[in-house]
Amino acid sequence: MRQYDRKLILEDGSQYPGYGFGAGGDCICEVVFNTSMVGYQEIVSDPSYTDQAVVMTYPLIGNYGITDEDFETRTPTIGALIVSEYNDEPSNFRCTKTLSEILEEHGIPGIQGIDTRKLTRSIRDLGSRRALLTGIDTTLEEGLERIKSALIRRDAVSRVSCRKRWYSRTPDHLYTVAAIDCGIKLNIIRSLNERGCNVTVLPWNANAEAVLETKPDGLFLSNGPGDPEDAAPVIQLVKELRGQLPIFGICLGHQIISLAYGGRTYKLKFGHRGGNHPVKNLLTGRVEITSQNHSYAVDARTLRGTGLELTHQNLLDGTVEGVRCLRDKVFSVQYHPESAPGPQDSGYLFDQFIALMAAERKERRFPYAQKN
Repeated sequence: MRQYDRKLILEDGSQYPGYGFGAGGDCICEVVFNTSMVGYQEIVSDPSYTDQAVVMTYPLIGNYGITDEDFETRTPTIGALIVSEYNDEPSNFRCTKTLSEILEEHGIPGIQGIDTRKLTRSIRDLGSRRALLTGIDTTLEEGLERIKSALIRRDAVSRVSCRKRWYSRTPDHLYTVAAIDCGIKLNIIRSLNERGCNVTVLPWNANAEAVLETKPDGLFLSNGPGDPEDAAPVIQLVKELRGQLPIFGICLGHQIISLAYGGRTYKLKFGHRGGNHPVKNLLTGRVEITSQNHSYAVDARTLRGTGLELTHQNLLDGTVEGVRCLRDKVFSVQYHPESAPGPQDSGYLFDQFIALMAAERKERRFPYAQKN
């Protein structure tokens, strides 16, 4: 009978023995869960999961392998992957590697064979907690001491952001978008390219001068990991550029926009992660099924008097899912309209960004006609 060789120790003293796959070694991460049935490759390669160990609630993971075209970043930074059953013999004509091979290549440990239902319920009831993924011989006392003494890092955005600007161009482009990389998913860039946008991707600490130097039609603020208050340079950037050009933010970018306007954010008990979260568009009354991945949310009470208007709301817990400022041509959503993985209900938000850039360009060309 196969013997357990790895285990997960949570800071509350609970333990989950299992079998290792992916990379070896120990790691201390915040444990969260994702309810998506598919899309483990996009989840593993989403920079927003930096320093987090993700529990996949779907029981079988790895069965369709890894495909070169489906990565959301070139260098995955997820903390660890926790699954019920791992399949190392995928069946998929697009498959180029196994999930375990990719995890090993990037130094990401995995554990399988644990009761993910029990662990998910624990996170739901008690909240996200830190945990140690380690060898089976590590004692509970040693594990708890290591968790307690581990440094809590607050530099996740700076670690996943690009170091210098780079470009994603498309033939016969219509608009130029400056995108601030706080951990940007590649499908966001693909979504902008598909709509005729050349995208200049800038580091998270780029200043207003560096952004305007690219002569953008609009500014995009990306998703990313960690506490939005740690992204002070991006908050300052929004304060300086709002009203000068259209701005669109997704996930962390949404939180940053709210902070720049004077709102506040707070950490959720266990976050929103999955591909089936219902969100109501308060402007149209339409309900969208959305893809989500975030630990923090905007406090609706703090939006009063900021100039931001609530546009979208989560139907499960009433949290803020979207805001806008018509005067400044600024809007943002907490969820992921690029949806990788997830539904396609919210792709219109990229079209809305395009429309704002078109209106801004027309106003600059014919300022007097607009005023009359």
